[in-house]
Amino acid sequence: MRVLWLCNIVIPLIADKADIHQVPVNGGWLTGFLQTLLKNESVELCVVFPEKKVTNGIVSNQLVYYSFKEKGIENRFDKILDDFLPEVVHIWGTEFPHSLYMVQACKKKGLLSRVIISIQGMVSVCAKHYYADLPVSAICAWTMRDLIRRKNIWCERNDFKKRGFMEKEALEEVSHVIGRTDWDLANVKRINPNIKYHFCNETLRNSFYNVEWNLKKCERYSIFVSQCGYPIKGFHMMLEALVDILKVYPDTQVYTTGVDIIHCSAKSRLKQSSYIRYLAKTIKKNNLSSHVHFVGVLDEQEMCNRYLKANVFVSCSSIENSPNSVGEAMLVGCPVVTSDVGGVKNMLIHGEEGYVYPFDEPYMLAFYVMKIFGDEERAKEMSYKARGHALKTHDRAKNQDRMFQIYNELIGTGIGEK
Repeated sequence: MRVLWLCNIVIPLIADKADIHQVPVNGGWLTGFLQTLLKNESVELCVVFPEKKVTNGIVSNQLVYYSFKEKGIENRFDKILDDFLPEVVHIWGTEFPHSLYMVQACKKKGLLSRVIISIQGMVSVCAKHYYADLPVSAICAWTMRDLIRRKNIWCERNDFKKRGFMEKEALEEVSHVIGRTDWDLANVKRINPNIKYHFCNETLRNSFYNVEWNLKKCERYSIFVSQCGYPIKGFHMMLEALVDILKVYPDTQVYTTGVDIIHCSAKSRLKQSSYIRYLAKTIKKNNLSSHVHFVGVLDEQEMCNRYLKANVFVSCSSIENSPNSVGEAMLVGCPVVTSDVGGVKNMLIHGEEGYVYPFDEPYMLAFYVMKIFGDEERAKEMSYKARGHALKTHDRAKNQDRMFQIYNELIGTGIGEK
């Protein structure tokens, strides 16, 4: 079975082979599926991804790769399709224009019936939630970095809207899509009522399956938030909730990824976006500097250790489909509090496996975090139930079998089946 993947990022295994810089926190579901897919010897996989230099290579007798740049993308995709001759073309995500270009290239080659798109986030929908209840002063602010890049929060939201038009065009063209939540089903059907929806859960990275959270070993009264870099991730809401939490639990500490935006040089502050500057001002205004910590860029094992160390994991996004961070936290058993947005309600049962709260009610985020802090037995029970649920959702063998079933349906053969 010859399968071509179009990805938004380079997968770590390929990055290592091709000596390409990668961001280790991105694309965990791709690594997970890749690891299980290649266990089937009938699979030949071609991974295509954006990169500054155009290159290609062989990783193994089952795995090859091609990179592309935006300039000349149509010709590059034509060449890749001619070289590899895929039986299935699997496009991971619709967030960027290259997804539409691949759909168009496949249409020219007569491959459109064997193209399938996996829904990740949907920029056409996320654009509506991009401001994430920020004040107008933050939305319209400009920093030196913003001026140089000609892009602030308002511009970033417009960029999402523009990419959303291309996302819709891609989904209107194809006949098959893979999803996993009510949210992605509702939104793809709004765009293309005739599209065939294939359900398949995601497989996560190996490290998260092999460990288990323990209350006695965690840092008590600590919170981990996996991302804070742009408004949709809602870290400003976590800061607002933290003010309430500290009134009851004054030793609370919040950890998140990224560079330190508080204890940094004047030169570093010049490089901050208007959203990061807003976070820094909020932290200082509310005297939170000694309670908020930035732990840098984490690789897979470091991320896993962060979940294990946290007393509570918080996802405070204004919109998500099924956030992998919630899945990872549940998989290791770290108690979860998450905003009730997008497809999150398909991931856990409120009050049993974690807590969900309305995004625009940070006082409820504070309330549920404090419930976990204050009830050890409840925390342990939630941990156990959440991990059990996540092990079923992210079952590697089951998800691999389902993916093969989908691929076989597209090519109309039994190749690759057990």
